[in-house]
Amino acid sequence: MQNFPTIKTERLILSELKEEDLPLVVEYMQDKEYSDYTSTIPYPYRKEDGDFWLKLVREAFNSKKGYTFAIRDASGKIIGAIGLHDEGHDKAEMGYWMAKAFWNKGYVTEAAKAIVDFGFNELNFNKIFAIHFPHNPASGKIMQKIGMQQEAILKQHLKKDGKYYDIPMYSIFKNKD
Repeated sequence: MQNFPTIKTERLILSELKEEDLPLVVEYMQDKEYSDYTSTIPYPYRKEDGDFWLKLVREAFNSKKGYTFAIRDASGKIIGAIGLHDEGHDKAEMGYWMAKAFWNKGYVTEAAKAIVDFGFNELNFNKIFAIHFPHNPASGKIMQKIGMQQEAILKQHLKKDGKYYDIPMYSIFKNKD
């Protein structure tokens, strides 16, 4: 895949993350909840953090190890991001975030369904999995809505602010057999 793909859903456009998206990303990330609900988003989130993230996203795509899509509304404005990260052995980890003003509207579920289809049909993954902190059960509900099933509880899998967390892991398989 030479060029970054664009995926259109009923209400969304999933496309390449651009430098001009970063001011809105930085603005969205000023809510500490993003840091609380993820293992990789720092707080406070600075312009430098956005620049670093964009650099990682581009490096991952260029090496065919990651596909991070901007989630855009119909006008093309970024409202979140979703990605697949190749873990080897024909499996990928899915991760996502959505700007708070757009929570509880089904956008992440819509985007996640499209990304799972992309992962299975275009990238030929056999397994796509995702994890979430236990204090963010809404993320687990999204995973269930797209057909993922809880596969495991990863004991003391993530450390955040000096505390270890048991992390639910959900998976979906290309071949359900």
